[in-house]
Amino acid sequence: MQTVTLGRSGLVVPKNGFGALPIQRIGEQEAVHLIHKALDGGMYYFDTARFYTDSEQKLGMALRGRRHKAVISTKTGATDAAGFWRDLETSLRLLQTDYVDLYQFHNPAFCPKPDDGSGLYEAMQQAVDQGKVLHVGITNHRLAVASEAIDSGLYETLQFPFSYLASDKEQALVERCRKANIGYIAMKALSGGLITHAATAYAYLAQYPHVEPIWGIQKESELDEFLSFQDNPPVLNDEMRQRIARDRAELTGDFCRGCGYCQPCTVGIEIQDCNRMSLFLKRAPYSVYLTEAFRQKMEVINQCVDCGLCKTRCPYGLDIPTLLRRNYDDFQEHWGRRHELRAEQNSPRS
Repeated sequence: MQTVTLGRSGLVVPKNGFGALPIQRIGEQEAVHLIHKALDGGMYYFDTARFYTDSEQKLGMALRGRRHKAVISTKTGATDAAGFWRDLETSLRLLQTDYVDLYQFHNPAFCPKPDDGSGLYEAMQQAVDQGKVLHVGITNHRLAVASEAIDSGLYETLQFPFSYLASDKEQALVERCRKANIGYIAMKALSGGLITHAATAYAYLAQYPHVEPIWGIQKESELDEFLSFQDNPPVLNDEMRQRIARDRAELTGDFCRGCGYCQPCTVGIEIQDCNRMSLFLKRAPYSVYLTEAFRQKMEVINQCVDCGLCKTRCPYGLDIPTLLRRNYDDFQEHWGRRHELRAEQNSPRS
């Protein structure tokens, strides 16, 4: 089984990490079953967060009596020391453990450092001294914050989006972590669902022995696929390279990565789905998106009041209202074409 050492933390984890965000969308029994199956199959690194509703609780239930076999990372989105301690104590209680292997600042707007006035890094160090946290990391979607974290020398790991759709600057971040002996944890390895061939995504990331991908898992079929990669790791071949080239040509530029930090919308637009509709419609089978349920979602875009709140939240600096209108127009065009085709097919023949 392929493993990754997370930089100077010394944590050794399987090349497949279990992203536990999606288990908040399934039942308790189903989640416990998935976690047990993952652990039995050698996928023993689990990534969760205080922000992921009941994910920690389900993970804690599943790992009861088996905690020593797992590596757990969780996160705090706190902005001050008091919030940090609330989050940490809550996470420990829900995870049914007295320590976290890796505790990460969750997508902060700045890089927490000693004496920055927030008290966050000081609280983290106290938690390490108390044995409640074994290793310190940071997650982010902003290149500037990630870069500052690397330069600071304060963090053992960085969690950042990385897939074969990564920009040159994002690629450079991976190499900087390697040189600094910082563990690199790749989130969004499937680019929020835009990459549809998991074997190609895995084979691409396998080129980076120091990169640990975490895969968001909600279904047993998804887990089975990633477990199969441990026994028979996919190797990058010409067909995969061609797929990567096609996807890069189609999915680069100003597109929504699906991180969700723009939400909630003040008028109820489901930005994460709506702002990627044009991309979804280019992927086969696109017909699954041309439904009445999606049409109703897209219609809410017309209620946008251009308040600009989503733009200020977007870590990629996207002009979200403009992109929403562009996606709406694209959906309407596809919707109209489909119904014209249906009308032609159903019209009586002369």
